[in-house]
Amino acid sequence: MAPLYLKSDMLARTRAYSPLSSRSVHTKPAPGGRTRSIPFVRLTNSIPRLFLCSAASLSHNDQAQTNNNNGDIGKDGTHSAGTLSVHGGELGGRPSVHDSLTTPIVQTATYTFENTQQLIDYQEGNYGSYEYGRYGNPTVKVLEDKIKALEMAEDCLVSSSGMNAACTMLLALVPKGGHIVTTTDCYRRTRQFIQTFLPKMDITATVIDPSDLGALEQALEEHDVSLFFSESPTNPYLRCVDIPKIKAMCGPKNAAVVIDSTFATPINQQAIPLGADLVIHSATKYLGGHQDVLAGSICGRSDLVAEVRRMHHILGGTIDPHAAYLVLRGMKTLDVRVERQNATAMEIAKRLQDHPKISWVHYPGLETHPDHEIAKAQMTGYGGVISFEVDGDLWRTAALIDAVRLPYIAPSLGGVETLIEQPTVVSYWDQGPEKRAEIGIKDNLIRFSCGVEPMEDIWADLAQALDTI
Repeated sequence: MAPLYLKSDMLARTRAYSPLSSRSVHTKPAPGGRTRSIPFVRLTNSIPRLFLCSAASLSHNDQAQTNNNNGDIGKDGTHSAGTLSVHGGELGGRPSVHDSLTTPIVQTATYTFENTQQLIDYQEGNYGSYEYGRYGNPTVKVLEDKIKALEMAEDCLVSSSGMNAACTMLLALVPKGGHIVTTTDCYRRTRQFIQTFLPKMDITATVIDPSDLGALEQALEEHDVSLFFSESPTNPYLRCVDIPKIKAMCGPKNAAVVIDSTFATPINQQAIPLGADLVIHSATKYLGGHQDVLAGSICGRSDLVAEVRRMHHILGGTIDPHAAYLVLRGMKTLDVRVERQNATAMEIAKRLQDHPKISWVHYPGLETHPDHEIAKAQMTGYGGVISFEVDGDLWRTAALIDAVRLPYIAPSLGGVETLIEQPTVVSYWDQGPEKRAEIGIKDNLIRFSCGVEPMEDIWADLAQALDTI
């Protein structure tokens, strides 16, 4: 049976038991003077039928909406079991949740209209509705607003994955025959899309070292550049680009600056105040934080996000409302998790730097990192990912990975569990030694994503693994 609902201003006239009664909710006006919908739990006295109302009747400023389909299906006994199984308990009014502490999951693919006039009002911009699940969802909107606030952005769009966000952005903002500038160190699938798909649209790219501003200047002079796109820090060598300088160079040329801040998180770096026009996240990583959801986001200038949103509505990379809820839940602890992962990674990077079996450590928090000064200026923490090179070949490196006991051998990063991977094997095994060398992927490279386990436990396990090789 669907729950009954009471208007809170009627509870004062009725002896009804509710968990909220001990707070004297019924004796005070609700915040903003609005009537609150309180789930009716158990009667201790009969309530006049006049005081009972459906959840639907409490919405839209408590004014009843006319709907020629709305009725109490089943009461007159004229409908079959088949109709009742579809509409019983719902068509007369679904619960309207106002008092839930957590954001409700609005698990729907479409949205209804009360009548034709309301639909016309929507089409003419006089009535608000999401219309269809591909165009928006209340749960997803809350997530978009949260990321927008953290990044200090004008607007935000959440999609089904980080790659979806990146590819949709490129398709939306780079015209046929356009040109982009990107960096040598980046996620493989991003590089693959830029190098293999975009040329089909006559879109070309200049690929530069993350610190080579001279090459960027040359590209801006020689091409009509639509945008500059780079991760910061990058994957897997954690290079950092100088966002203010890049903006100063790209701005006069009307080239948008797009930064993938997945490795940084908005806790460690807010790229928009630094000069970025758009910021991308694979929300699968730190934002979600529990390795149980795929999601992506893009936020920044409202005009650019609007262009991406239009393409997104066509391509349909829609995030499921339950997935959006999982990211929302994960973000509640984002600051706490990232603070711990920052501290753990910094200490482990220092210890690895001093270990005789490690030839090099890539971590922007170390003074030996080529972009340490940029990271220090732009970031408040250096992230939970460390990349390091074992003093040995592919197989000695693999032996170290096989000897760890605490981390999981898995791709991805940013979750509560510590993960370890050998990029050569996980991401580039199909490309062969020569191709890997060409793009800078070393066989002895390890990417290590620190979880939230105590640092000493993580280090003790890594140290015992190093002792075995």
